[in-house]
Amino acid sequence: MKGVKNNKFKASFKCATRGLQYVIRNERNFRIELVVAIFIVFLSIIFGIKIWEFIIVVFLITGVLVTELMNPFARLIKDITAGVVLISALVSFLVGLLIFLPYIFNLLNFYF
Repeated sequence: MKGVKNNKFKASFKCATRGLQYVIRNERNFRIELVVAIFIVFLSIIFGIKIWEFIIVVFLITGVLVTELMNPFARLIKDITAGVVLISALVSFLVGLLIFLPYIFNLLNFYF
């Protein structure tokens, strides 16, 4: 049983590493924020900030990087929902045509 848990952990770690590599390779803002984070940690060491200040800095850096990791998912969800709205609008337009065209033709026949 212990070996199975260890294999699952290794697989999870491998997936997580692959995900981070993907984000670093494909998300420009994440790379910029990572460079800024490293610079801020460097400044923290140079200035010799207090340990509680450093903990806050690391917490804030982590928050920024984690929220940036969520951005691609938000973009994907936004694109998917935009597609859903497009389909809904097209179907509504077609149904509207089917309902109103006979009335429009009757109105045009009345005047012409």
